Order: sequence, then C-alpha cells, then structure tokens
Amino acid sequence: MVVLAAAALIALIAVARTSPAHRTAAEQSASEPPPITWAAGARRAPDFRLVDQSGRPVSVSAYRGRPLIVTFIDPLCRNFCPLEAKQLNALVRTLPAAQRPAIVAVSVNVYGNARANLVQDVAKWRLVPEWRWAVGNPRQLGRVWRQYQIAVLATTKKIAGVTVHEITHTEGAYVVDPKGYERALFLWPFRATDVSAVLRRVAPAAS
Repeated sequence: MVVLAAAALIALIAVARTSPAHRTAAEQSASEPPPITWAAGARRAPDFRLVDQSGRPVSVSAYRGRPLIVTFIDPLCRNFCPLEAKQLNALVRTLPAAQRPAIVAVSVNVYGNARANLVQDVAKWRLVPEWRWAVGNPRQLGRVWRQYQIAVLATTKKIAGVTVHEITHTEGAYVVDPKGYERALFLWPFRATDVSAVLRRVAPAAS
C-alpha cells in the first residue's frame, strides 16, 4: 500500500515537472510535499553498479554503515536540478563531519553523461566532496530508474537544425540508513532542514 501510494505520487510529480518555467519560487515553497517514509528494516534500497565522474565504481552497498542520499539529477539541467543540489549542499555543510551523508546522484540524462559535463557541474554547482555522480549506459540507468520508481521521459526535437534532448523526470531523493534500508523519499521541492530531521532519526543506527 505504501509502495502504491508512492508510485501514484511520483507519477503526479513527474507530470507536474513538465512545466517548470511557470512555477514561481513562492509556489514551489508553498507546495512542498511531505516525505514518504518507511520504518527501519521495512524496505531495502535496491543496489546497483554504476561509475562516478572519475570512472570509479559506485554502488549503494559500498556505503553500508553510513547514511546515504540517492537522488536523480540531469547533469544538463539548468532549472530544478541545480536548486536541489543547492539544498543538498546546504544539508551536508550544516552537519558535523561524522554525521554527513554520502550523496549519490544517478543521472537521468543519457545524453549528458560525458565527464566534462559532470565535472563542470561539480564546479558550477559547488558540489560538496560527499557528492558522487553515478552514470552508465542507457540499459543500466533504465534499470536503476525502474528500481527506484523514477519516471524519465526524453523528447528529441530539432531547433534551428540542432538536435535537442529535453528531459522530464521525477526529481526525488531517497534517504538510506546505514543498514541499507530506505527511510524516506523527498520529492522536489524540499528543504535541507526537512531532510536533516530524517537523518537525525536515522543516525542512531550508525552507532
């Protein structure tokens, strides 16, 4: 039942993401959806094997023993994704070093996974050291999106003779506890303080 509710909410949010330019900052703040939460040990986070911006392996299981945020980001996005990155950066910077979660950002744009794009975002978005990109081939990424119930729609068109890929996707961030279980799903827009509250509840499991 919780899974069905989550899937329905994600579908609605995905549809809402098709018109980002028409929502003001005030509207975004007023429409923050509450997180979907799960009890400890109820829902294990699906594992995956992808690579980061340096070509090193990245997986969920590698962070066992430490809180983890698994989020889904378009490296070429210039509207909502940088704003989410800003909130996650703020979250990490306000926590003591020992309590900071790792962040794995799974790409939702198979056309934007060149290392140059990922490294550019690290600099432009001023990403914290805890942030790692997770990229792979379309089949690998598609499997991860399905496992985490992330809707991704790519629309290809030509504008002035140039091929453009427009990506619409569910903008969600999962909090995974140190034992590898999902504890909350935040759908954009969300605030760093709200994610921090969940991390504080999860923290005792790390001891």
